[in-house]
Amino acid sequence: MNRGLLWKACWETWTLTALCGLGLLLIEAVEGYALVTLRNEFSMFLANFPVLEKLMQMLAGADRSLGKLGPDAFPAIAWAHPLALVLMWMHAAAFCTRMPAGEVDRGSIDVLLGLPVSRIQLQVNESLAWVASSAVLLVMFVVGNRMGNALAHGPAIEPWRLAMMAGNLLCLYLAVGALAWFVSSLSDRRGRAGSVVAAFVLFCFLLSYLQPFWSVAERLSFLSLLHYYVPLRILRDGIPPVRDVLVLGGIGGVFWVAAGLVFVRRDLSTL
Repeated sequence: MNRGLLWKACWETWTLTALCGLGLLLIEAVEGYALVTLRNEFSMFLANFPVLEKLMQMLAGADRSLGKLGPDAFPAIAWAHPLALVLMWMHAAAFCTRMPAGEVDRGSIDVLLGLPVSRIQLQVNESLAWVASSAVLLVMFVVGNRMGNALAHGPAIEPWRLAMMAGNLLCLYLAVGALAWFVSSLSDRRGRAGSVVAAFVLFCFLLSYLQPFWSVAERLSFLSLLHYYVPLRILRDGIPPVRDVLVLGGIGGVFWVAAGLVFVRRDLSTL
């Protein structure tokens, strides 16, 4: 670990992390309050509209095996709401495309690589700052969700269920970030790298949204990262997401290692 590189990464990204963290806090507080307060009314309304119920199942991270949505399912929607997920993934894409694509794009890669540090040290320290920022985002997410739930006098979630959902969400975030690391290692333009990550995220959302309505999308749902993030199953049944965590962790690990190999071997210059 190099303290100078770690401090540099944290200093350059603290504004991004703070803004995304505050956004998550606000979104989760509002959703946590509204979904708990209106869950009985929503449940009765959806019973008369099967199509809307399917859409809400997707928002709750549910599949057909979990059956119909009841009032107890609505708190899970806040954990898989597109606004919160997009904000987290936007942070991952913005942070993880900083190096090397961002450095090449702004013409500072020659100065950075001229420092008496190895490329492995650069990636490791940038990654440590990234993991630290992800912990901040996760804490803000959970705090906002619990604040909204407490204001609505909703049922308390057992700490072990809360920890499992938070761990599954963290693995989902890290998988997207590791993909951004890999795309960044192959690109010379930060905007291009971010666009590739955004396109993949959109693909995951579309596949998940079409899954209840289209058999082809249901068969291909395993290609979406959201297929491995089902907070409703944890909240309702207390099933540990061992498979999902292993899959997301494996995807993240493979992409991160691949990004490091490409970065170490690649010829980088702004000249």
